[in-house]
Amino acid sequence: MKKVLFPVAILALCASFLAFTLPVEEEKATIEWHTWEEAIAKNKENPKKIFIDIYTDWCGWCKVMDKKTFTDKKVIEYMNENFYAVKFDAEQKETIEFDGHEFAYINSGRRGVHELAYSLLDGRLGYPSVVYLDEENKRISVSPGYKEAKGMINELQFVAEEHYKTTSFEKFVASLEGGEEKVDKKQ
Repeated sequence: MKKVLFPVAILALCASFLAFTLPVEEEKATIEWHTWEEAIAKNKENPKKIFIDIYTDWCGWCKVMDKKTFTDKKVIEYMNENFYAVKFDAEQKETIEFDGHEFAYINSGRRGVHELAYSLLDGRLGYPSVVYLDEENKRISVSPGYKEAKGMINELQFVAEEHYKTTSFEKFVASLEGGEEKVDKKQ
């Protein structure tokens, strides 16, 4: 009897494990981040706008955006579909060649800055900052500061759909919120 009960008990135990096994979690979607060089090369092959997240390792709000904004499903989908996304450390040490110029790290005391970050931000070094480039690698805009997912989606749409060519960002956002009639028509 013991010889029969032991295999039955093992079989029942295995069945109970299988019955209560949690479903395998699907792999989470993420933004497809590129290096500067990768984004520029991909843009030559298949032109798209470029999104540049300029950050530093010590920036607290940069880390919050990484955890909250850049993990939002809508942000991920819209970003991957419409942009080449670049994470650019404003304090990176590697030299970058771009557009006939060499951009290097400049050491200045405790912290330095990479010349490309300085150039993209017109010397206004605040982190996080986002820079948008068009398909010809020309700057569209600079957007400093932390953004929640909804604000980021608004910006991404404003740039990707080229609303910046015909209206201000404020008017664009007002139109999304149904508040277009509140905007002064004289502007």
